[in-house]
Amino acid sequence: MSPNTASSIDPEEVARFAAIAEAWWDPNGKFRPLHKFNPTRLAYVRDQLAAHFARDVAGRQPFAGLRLIDIGCGGGLVAEPMARMGFAVTGVDATERNIGVASAHAAKQELAIDYRFAAAEDLVAAGERFDVVLALEVIEHVADPAAFLVSIGQLVKPGGAVVVATLNRTAKAFGLAIVGAEYLLGWLPRGTHTWSKFLKPSEVAGGLRRAGLVLHDLSGVSYNPVADKWSLGSDTSVNYLMTAVKA
Repeated sequence: MSPNTASSIDPEEVARFAAIAEAWWDPNGKFRPLHKFNPTRLAYVRDQLAAHFARDVAGRQPFAGLRLIDIGCGGGLVAEPMARMGFAVTGVDATERNIGVASAHAAKQELAIDYRFAAAEDLVAAGERFDVVLALEVIEHVADPAAFLVSIGQLVKPGGAVVVATLNRTAKAFGLAIVGAEYLLGWLPRGTHTWSKFLKPSEVAGGLRRAGLVLHDLSGVSYNPVADKWSLGSDTSVNYLMTAVKA
């Protein structure tokens, strides 16, 4: 399946990530900041979904029987842990090289993940539905965020949950996520983010509501340079995560 041409995909963003696709699983490479950030967002996703579906995370595969889609899955940094927790995982990405990297890595780990070179709209058109929809660090790279959120609402089953993670459109986010991370510290390749495409929490929440979802949680994620670690909290001025459910 190839992404349909009338989608929310931004070709320039696809090309940018295709150029660095082979680096996904290198913890000291171009995606090092994402590797550092990943445990915090995984814990958030796990705990929010465990509460919503009344699952005990102490179990070996607490989410067995639930179907999850990871939109903009990249190299599989989230899809693989989700599969290990018992979800039947589908990962989609608009960058074909990312899907190749993700598929090869999952095969080495003996994980059965359904990776597809596709857009969210393709799965909507095919009538697919999921218990969980993840859109982590992807909405700031799409061409039409409003249409993307509509697709998310169509992909999640009634009673299901959506988790979105992105960057806030604030001066602080510009200073830290772009000037600091990309230009001063070199944590990310220059041009990874476009500040004008960052979204305020109210904008994401509004789009989710229009898509038929109800907001259940909004949490900020902050970086402590002294401890070199990320943590969840109430500060949404740079990074934030949002959980919504479909009645």
